[in-house]
Amino acid sequence: MSDFDEWISGKYRKMEEGPLPLLTFTTAPYYDQKPGTSGLRKKTYFFEAKPCYLENFIQSIFFSIDLKDRQGSSLVVGGDGRYFNKSAIETIVQMAAANGVGICLNCYASGSPHNLLILQKYTQVPRFVWRAGESGRDAPSTGVEQGLHNGQPSSLPHPFLIRRPHLSNLTSHPPLCRTFHCSLIAPPAAEYSLPALFAVEAILPRTPPPSLPSLFCCPKFCFLVLRCMPGIVVGPYVKKILCEELGAPANSAVNCVPLEDFGGHHPDPNLTYAADLVETMKTGEHDFGAAFDGDGDRNMILGKHGFFVNPSDSVAVIAANIFSIPYFQQTGVRGFARSMPTSGALDRVANATKIALYETPTGWKFFGNLMDASKLSLCGEESFGTSSDHIREKDGLWAVLAWLSILATRKQSVEDILKDHWQKYGRNFFTRYDYEEVEAEGANKMMKELEALISDRSFVGKQFPVGDKVYTVEKIDNFEYSDPVDGSISRNQVGGGSLCGSVVNEPD
Repeated sequence: MSDFDEWISGKYRKMEEGPLPLLTFTTAPYYDQKPGTSGLRKKTYFFEAKPCYLENFIQSIFFSIDLKDRQGSSLVVGGDGRYFNKSAIETIVQMAAANGVGICLNCYASGSPHNLLILQKYTQVPRFVWRAGESGRDAPSTGVEQGLHNGQPSSLPHPFLIRRPHLSNLTSHPPLCRTFHCSLIAPPAAEYSLPALFAVEAILPRTPPPSLPSLFCCPKFCFLVLRCMPGIVVGPYVKKILCEELGAPANSAVNCVPLEDFGGHHPDPNLTYAADLVETMKTGEHDFGAAFDGDGDRNMILGKHGFFVNPSDSVAVIAANIFSIPYFQQTGVRGFARSMPTSGALDRVANATKIALYETPTGWKFFGNLMDASKLSLCGEESFGTSSDHIREKDGLWAVLAWLSILATRKQSVEDILKDHWQKYGRNFFTRYDYEEVEAEGANKMMKELEALISDRSFVGKQFPVGDKVYTVEKIDNFEYSDPVDGSISRNQVGGGSLCGSVVNEPD
């Protein structure tokens, strides 16, 4: 039995403590509970103020699972330890007991990728992960994500998804076992690192080359900065894997103590929210910097003097150097994939290496479907998400290990690796515009005008001179995806439509 197996055997909560009183109560249906690509996301006050809003959604998920599959089954329920986590998770655990779940593994305050690694090994029914986009009850992005037993988000054209929204509307008497309680007290700092044992077992054999520990001792490699966004739960994983297991300097891991309110900061890694890391890297004292988000699934890579690696280039560089990672030396490479808003940098590598490339809608579920069909090994998106087929979710820690593996193999700086990459494959530039909380009438009018532009075939090939360069419209479309695995068609991915225009000129 591994260290993690021993630890986890003490963390399962068995639902067999004798008869428990069952409470049911009347509730009204909600018709706005259709999950998106990351589950049901609402402002926190929806779950706090609306009677049984959470209970209705959770019960509809249990109803969508056959009774015989629920009875005595195992369930992972977890979250990133943020605002409203404790209340939501305890409610889910009580409802699981009332629905006949036999064992519940509480992963309160642990990262999403690591929850999913546990899920793939230990459970038979969907898992629940409570996520908080920002701190406080007015957080604009908070909610519950449900997933299948293999770790894949359950928002594919799957019987689970098809049945769930209808059942939510019918839910009227959700059951709970109010007397069943689980410990949701945040563990001491030392115990926070225990779930990282499984991450060590699952990730390390797949990623770093034997030369990686020597990188941290190399006189030419001037330390690294691993910045966990303020108060996030991935901190103990960073310390355990990179510092304790691989020998990175202990003081290179920053902000590693989880805090319930993110320390009052935004938890996403980008040049704005991680400005202090950018300033630290600009001093030129460090060769490598990385930032992780709230639950450890996103990452941002920086080189010396604050050299920024945009996420589209990051996955392309990993693809071009994929055999620097021992895992792929063993498994080979089945395919690459990127989300539609992500630049075509990965396409260039796929074309050069003759490896299949898939362009999917936004949402990790599409990547997971390809992985389950053994069509995909590496994927990424422009919103700082990168991962491989070791998991059905983006994994920030894995991505950083992949980059460190490349640095150890290439023995070059981050900037030099990128410049060599652009010289060999060419460089892509892209821009994305997001419009939030706009009036529906104006938004619909704009989309209609854009769709009219798309239908005008003469627009393709049109040239736009800018300075001494001429840019040519190569492609413009309303993105549509035909899944090569199940044949499902995905259209109009964002609101009234998701339009993708590609305006390019040949690289120098």
